[in-house]
Amino acid sequence: MAAVIRVDLGQKSYDIAIAPKNLDQLGALMVPLKLGQKVLLVSNPEICQHYGQQAIQALTSAGFEVASCTLPAGESYKTLKTLQTIYDTALEQRLERSSTLVALGGGVVGDMTGFAAATWLRGIQVVQVPTSLLAMVDAAIGGKTGVNHPKGKNLIGAFHQPKLVVIDPTVLQTLPEREFRAGMAEVIKYGVIWDKELFTQLEQSQHLDQMDNVDPTLLQTLLERSCKAKATVVSQDEQEAGLRAILNYGHTIGHAVESLTGYTTVLHGEAVAIGMVAASRIAVALGMWTAECDRRQLALIEKAGLPTKLPLGLEIDQILATLQTDKKVKAGKVRFVLPTEVGTVTVTDQVPEDVIRQVLQQL
Repeated sequence: MAAVIRVDLGQKSYDIAIAPKNLDQLGALMVPLKLGQKVLLVSNPEICQHYGQQAIQALTSAGFEVASCTLPAGESYKTLKTLQTIYDTALEQRLERSSTLVALGGGVVGDMTGFAAATWLRGIQVVQVPTSLLAMVDAAIGGKTGVNHPKGKNLIGAFHQPKLVVIDPTVLQTLPEREFRAGMAEVIKYGVIWDKELFTQLEQSQHLDQMDNVDPTLLQTLLERSCKAKATVVSQDEQEAGLRAILNYGHTIGHAVESLTGYTTVLHGEAVAIGMVAASRIAVALGMWTAECDRRQLALIEKAGLPTKLPLGLEIDQILATLQTDKKVKAGKVRFVLPTEVGTVTVTDQVPEDVIRQVLQQL
């Protein structure tokens, strides 16, 4: 069970290597890329405890000179202040333009390490080694890097493509169940926006809410299909000039929910799940897709054990105000990704505020 998926971006092209025990091959997979000898491994304490030594061993045995740096875990630490830790270590270790940062962790570690790589010495190389389901199918691929501003998610960032993405499904065995479910939100998203067959496979699966209940062959398929969907979209539109915007399905209201809860109580995937329910209901209200499709999507989200209602205490007026600070706002209009049929979505800024309000009231 091994797959290599190419992200085709001309000179910036790279591979996504997916295989069990791939973490042990990290150094060997990096050698053909002719990277510099110095590597800075960036992780968080928990991931480091589980996989830090394994990653360092894989890198040193391939001839790399490795230093490491740990960041506090959690979305609330995805800030410019935390980023300073990477910069300080890079300076101490005298990283050069030929050096490489290796991100070993979930989306937060990947986003911050990628942004540090984009900005240190005006840009050095980065290799992504995602350890959460969400990072494997989404955050580690596509070169979106950044940190949060207190008033909005990922408002500070850059596009900086990795040299390689190394995915080892066996590391998901130590992922908390809640984090696994959060990652499933992004897998469901790909089924809705791009891959009808993936959606059907998810519908046919008995369980989606825990790693133990997902057959390894099915998991490999979900990873491959999700990564292929993301790679295809990114290859066609690297910097979100058009098509890539569809990857934001569920993220418009999802980001507002994360921001208003201070990035502490709702995981990214959970917020996306709520956002997908909202986007689906908006599409039904506008006559763009059917109540039956809405029901099918809701059933999948529930099967994955994800939330479908807004967190208690969120004011609808606050959500509407936060939508205006979203990165996707254009000429003052909020852009929504809305489904039209399973596997197809459209991007529109023609969503009346009263429809948004009405749908949020139902949630």
